Amino acid sequence: MGRKRLRGLRLIHSHLKNEELTEDDLTDLRLLRLDLIVAVSQFENHKILMNIAHISADPVGITVLPPLFIEKTAGYGSNFINSLERGLDKAIQTEAGTEDIRERAILISVSKAGERRDIDDSLAELKELARTAGVQVLDSFVQVSRNLNPRTLMGEGKLQEVVIRAMQRGATLLIFEQELTPAQVRAISTVTELKVIDRSQLILDIFASRAKSRDGKVQVELAQLKYLLPRLTGRGVQMSRLMGGIGGRGPGETKLEIDRRRIHDRIAALEHELEALSRDRKQRRSRRVKAGIPIISIVGYTNAGKSTLLNSLTRSEIFTENLLFATLDTSSRRLRLPSEKEIIITDTVGFIRSLPASLMGAFKATLEELQDADLLLHLVDASNPRFEDQIVQVHTILSELGLADKPELVVFNKTDQLEGLKQKDIIAFLRIAQARRRYNAVAISAIDCKSLKPLLDELKLIVSKI
Repeated sequence: MGRKRLRGLRLIHSHLKNEELTEDDLTDLRLLRLDLIVAVSQFENHKILMNIAHISADPVGITVLPPLFIEKTAGYGSNFINSLERGLDKAIQTEAGTEDIRERAILISVSKAGERRDIDDSLAELKELARTAGVQVLDSFVQVSRNLNPRTLMGEGKLQEVVIRAMQRGATLLIFEQELTPAQVRAISTVTELKVIDRSQLILDIFASRAKSRDGKVQVELAQLKYLLPRLTGRGVQMSRLMGGIGGRGPGETKLEIDRRRIHDRIAALEHELEALSRDRKQRRSRRVKAGIPIISIVGYTNAGKSTLLNSLTRSEIFTENLLFATLDTSSRRLRLPSEKEIIITDTVGFIRSLPASLMGAFKATLEELQDADLLLHLVDASNPRFEDQIVQVHTILSELGLADKPELVVFNKTDQLEGLKQKDIIAFLRIAQARRRYNAVAISAIDCKSLKPLLDELKLIVSKI
């Protein structure tokens, strides 16, 4: 939004019927980010009366002054506007502190009335995704509407509130929980003059920052290009080199078409490279299968502790962090069980609810590993209040991938974080205990190697039957 919050413009207009500022006036003030809006009208004895409103740093966002005679408005000049700017900047600096944040975002969730979804859970997960991407979340907006606006998704009044809040708090980014069409992104960006992305694009950004292997980098770039392609815009068919005939001569190939052609070429090259990488992975997996070593794949919701568990079991040093999608690349290690039986245990990328089809390509390496697994070790973050919903989401994704029939062992992780729960919330503690019995799950803490003995004993029993 630039260095200044306001535009440096004041709108002065007349009201012939001596009425006060209308809702249309205040809408213009919000959406156009005007310094002031003034309605001039004539009072008794030919005196000029002025109704003034301006954007302020307070939570309401709009200050409407009492009507003033023109001779008393001298104090609302440049000095007044500068003080407004300083007030907005001071509020932003107080909140930002000394943190070095790449982006400052407002989260937005818009849904239709009657939809069955937990909005609080969805926003909480979106906030975690934003934190993982290095984005500071300033605020969030929720709108449940009978009819969604096809152009901007949210209603005009709510959009005005977003513009005001973004100005007050120095937001540079709007993140929508729902997937947006290219036209909606353009429309919202035009109105708010902010960068606009949706949940899918945020996940792609996280994938791009986390992929380390050649496999992962190729898969993420391919997913990004496929996401970007339909979002390229231009001036339409009248500028196309393919149109020909009257009205089609002259301009030649547009930059838009060049960009599209380059993206198509790059997608084809990446898909070819991905096929070669896939063949290499297939050869490695076939050697493992021929060796007759049982393969166990760790699956689960993102940030359930899969990489931490693999590190604890195999004494590895795979990167771990308390972030969503901390690791994107698959990792395989050998593990010797107490019975001296060797197995291969594989860490896979975490699942997440409502993963768009455009991102499924980034899971290709993970999915290929799961196809060859003899057992799925389903790791659950038992400390997460939404752990039961996450179990359902993982099972849903496994079913969509045709893996529902794979043998599964459910493991409740992070039990060390449940120590104080029994005293604080006995109902929540009992709910976890009931769920553990229902899924016949093993309870562990991946950061405590001593707690892994029941899991190793269970693996020994299962592997002996393979």
